[in-house]
Amino acid sequence: MTFMPSFWVVLRPAFRHLVRQPMGALSELRVLDLSRVLAGPWASQTLGDLGAEVIKIERIQGGDDTRAWGPPWVDDELQLDSNRSAYFAAANRNKKSVAVDFTKEEGRELILKLVEKSDIVIENFKVGGLAQYGLDYETLNAINPRLIYCSITGFGQTGPYADRPGYDFLIQGLGGLMSITGRPDNEPGGGPIKVGVALTDILTGLYGTIGILSAINHRNKTGEGQHIDMALLDVQVACLANQAMNYLTSGQEPIRLGNAHPNIVPYEDFPTRDGRIIVTVGNESQFRNFCECLGVSEWPSDVRFSTNATRITYRTELIELISQIMVRRSSSDWLRRLKECGVPCGPINGVADVFRDPQVISRKLKRECRLPGSKNKSFEFLANPIRLSKTPVEYKKPPPHLGEDTREILKNLLGLDDKALDLLVEKKVVGMQM
Repeated sequence: MTFMPSFWVVLRPAFRHLVRQPMGALSELRVLDLSRVLAGPWASQTLGDLGAEVIKIERIQGGDDTRAWGPPWVDDELQLDSNRSAYFAAANRNKKSVAVDFTKEEGRELILKLVEKSDIVIENFKVGGLAQYGLDYETLNAINPRLIYCSITGFGQTGPYADRPGYDFLIQGLGGLMSITGRPDNEPGGGPIKVGVALTDILTGLYGTIGILSAINHRNKTGEGQHIDMALLDVQVACLANQAMNYLTSGQEPIRLGNAHPNIVPYEDFPTRDGRIIVTVGNESQFRNFCECLGVSEWPSDVRFSTNATRITYRTELIELISQIMVRRSSSDWLRRLKECGVPCGPINGVADVFRDPQVISRKLKRECRLPGSKNKSFEFLANPIRLSKTPVEYKKPPPHLGEDTREILKNLLGLDDKALDLLVEKKVVGMQM
């Protein structure tokens, strides 16, 4: 039988047109997304971008909370009754919206039938919140033992805080991130500051995605599904990274340093004649180049500044000396000089500046999508940063209107006819875009 590989190599090109090519890396997976707001939807959007079919289950009235978090609106900034805010659009492309009231028995039965045909369930209800409807992991696992069930909560399924609601801002404070973000108390504007986006939610969504794909790989080997317990607090603490390790290693509480780095000097923003720029010196070679550019080539020989460790000790003195020099020239002048010297540096861009940046443009981080039936012909959105050479990310569907796909999914996937669907609408078991 040793001839088979070479035989197939010869014939494969002729049969290639008969083989179904996957639409994406995860095109064989179906996700039932019962989550709302950001962490769960971010995970399901990532899976959808990678080719999975994502069915977003929403309340009949209002749908996902973030649909109302506007203006601005995707459809029309003046259309105040729109159900697609820009916030909602950030986490809900490549999904099909099915509006179902699963507090009603008929609605619950629809969800159970969808579970039978799904690979993954994502939910972010309070601990035990879905058990009263028979939509908890134990119940669904009995129906579909291959099911991957990802629960996302503020504090996890166990522990003294398990019953508490969790929000990103709250977790940033409780989880220590705000204690190391912002300027020191003794400086103007000092005090704890949250990150400008709901970073804990996003990181939880990404960790959730990793957990789901790990569970899928396990299922491929064993045939069994499993429950994934994701907590915003767990993720936030894990992402303290080097700051947490600094504390665990030394016993010293990290402090807020503004834009400075606790382990590297100089690594922060500096004033120029017309603004501020960022300089990130990561090794001794870069520090020597930086000193040459500043015109102070003697600094690397100064015992105070000769190594990164000594520069941390004499941080305040060094930063003041650097600032006195850099304030003499414009930002553009320094950026040009520093780049010529091989010193990592950059501007502090506003969001509008970001999308004018030639690298951002080259990488196509802003995309455009048609909106059928909208007053606007299209809308702009952020690209997924994952670049796969064989199964690239696809943008197949804009963020859906509430109930936009209810009829399609229940008809094609569950086999309901128009009469049955119309009756469910009349009973307010399901909702559809009219």
